[in-house]
Order: sequence, then C-alpha cells, then structure tokens
Amino acid sequence: MADEQPLVWPRGWLRTAAVLLPLMICVALSAGRDTVSNATDVLILVTVIVGAAAAGDRWAGMLAALSSALWFDFFLTSPYLRFTITDPSDVGDTVLLLVIGAVVTELALWGHRQASRASGRAGYLEGALTTAELVLGRHESVETLTRMVSDQLIEVLGIETCRFVTGESHDNRMAVLQHDGSVTRQGHLLNVDRDGLPTDTETVLLVRRNHGVLGHFVLTSASAVARPTGEQRRVAVLLADQVASLLGDRPV
Repeated sequence: MADEQPLVWPRGWLRTAAVLLPLMICVALSAGRDTVSNATDVLILVTVIVGAAAAGDRWAGMLAALSSALWFDFFLTSPYLRFTITDPSDVGDTVLLLVIGAVVTELALWGHRQASRASGRAGYLEGALTTAELVLGRHESVETLTRMVSDQLIEVLGIETCRFVTGESHDNRMAVLQHDGSVTRQGHLLNVDRDGLPTDTETVLLVRRNHGVLGHFVLTSASAVARPTGEQRRVAVLLADQVASLLGDRPV
C-alpha cells in the first residue's frame, strides 16, 4: 500500500479560510454569548489559529489571529457589533489572541523547517548508502555509477549540472570543494554559506585515492546561486569517496 500523502491546501484557499472561519465562528458564538464565557470563546478561536498555523504558512496563521481578534471584539465583547472594547479583561483577551497567533505561527514554521531538514538528511543518507551498495556489489559500470552520483550531487548541492571528468588535471582557476567541505579558489577560502558557490566559474570536486587524483566532478551553478550547507558539502565529498573506491579497482 502506498504511503498516504498529507493534504496540502493551496495557499490562496488556506488564507481565505483563515480570514473567514473566525468570522463564521464568532457569528455562531454570538448567539450564545450570554451563556458561554469569553474564555471559552478565546479557546475555540485559538484552536482555529493553531490549525491555520500548522499548515506552515506564516500569513495564514497571522491572518487567522487578526481575524479572530477583530471579530471577537465585534461580536463577543461589549458594546456588541462595534469595534470598541470597554472591559479591560476583554482587551486582554483580544491581545492574547494576537500574541498566541504570532507565537504559534512561528513555532509551526520552526517545526516545518526542522522536518524539512530531517527529510533532507534522510535523502542524503539514502543516496550515500545506495552508492556504497553499488560500489560494494560491483554490479554497475563506472559510467553508470558516475552518472548516478552526478545526479545525486545536483540534488544534494542544489546546483544546475554536474559531470564527471577522468584524469588528474583541471583548470586551476576553478573553485575546489575540499575534502573537509570547505571551498577554495586559487588558495583563498570562500564563504559559501554567505555568498554561495561561484557563478562565474565552475567548481571541482576531486576524486582521490591513495593521495592520487583519479578524476573530478565538475559542478556548475551559473544562473542561480547555490548555497549548500557544510553538511551538504560533506555529503558530496562522501559520495565522491565512494566513487574513488571503485575507480581505483577498474580501468576508466
């Protein structure tokens, strides 16, 4: 059975719902405002805000909070049907809705970012393990393996193209992705986290074995700046190391 995919709402629909749902709930709650406390009303609206924020869209969470605060004021605080609050406790409840909206939305976004990073790490690890299995099994040709690793490097580093070139020599003007994950250009260390990989030249990832160079991957990011993290760059080096163990045993 295929894994079930989470339901993803289009952002426009999500944001529209974030605005309209608090309005509809406040209209419904206003029918029983003499029997239901404002604290209960706030809890119900907080649930709506949490639901909008959980989608990972900052605007949806903030719109839900703003809409909840406005319609809570209009329908559920005295004087009714006016954007005016006279009771200090109602002012506190309205402000609380806005604060909760901001906090919950940022927490939800943080959670989505962490989940995205974890998913990325799992993907990088899977790619490295797949390459290692191919190398150990010796079932694939050198051309097939280097092509597969090139595709994985494109995904891991967020670059445009990648190709493998045999031999020791490469253009010394190119940047070099070092074995420790750093990137240098003509002896100068580049700040990839800030500036990204060079776009005016290609970057090479050397495939080394026993202090010798067997070939190199040529990484191209010309039209868009790629800013792979240190972790992503080290995964790229690990993939190149897997190729090195095969090239050392086979003619290229």
